[in-house]
Amino acid sequence: MTDVNAFSSTAVVVDDDRDVRDLVAQILRAAGFTVVTADNGLDGVTAVQDHHPLLVTLDVTMPGIDGLEAARRIRAVSEAHIIMLTALGDTADVARGLEAGADDYLTKPFRPRDLRTRIDALLAR
Repeated sequence: MTDVNAFSSTAVVVDDDRDVRDLVAQILRAAGFTVVTADNGLDGVTAVQDHHPLLVTLDVTMPGIDGLEAARRIRAVSEAHIIMLTALGDTADVARGLEAGADDYLTKPFRPRDLRTRIDALLAR
């Protein structure tokens, strides 16, 4: 697995569900990231602009702007890797997420190991 500690990397976790946000933050901290969290799309975009992360995780269904719009706005100002983490798993939903700028798409519920494997794959590119 990739050791991001050598890069002192930041990740931004954007999810309106506190339990999911805390779980993803815990996984990312264990992977060596400094983690910034946001509970809505607008705050997530601002966090990306302020912290210049290497990685962003986004839920799709959130108050304010949804994760798809947040991904578009993030992609306009950042080259961070974006992973959509959402309950929306339909083929059309996945396509919309990738078209909005996501690099990967993982449906909830997910196994922490699956998320970690996808993060490692993105960082290896």
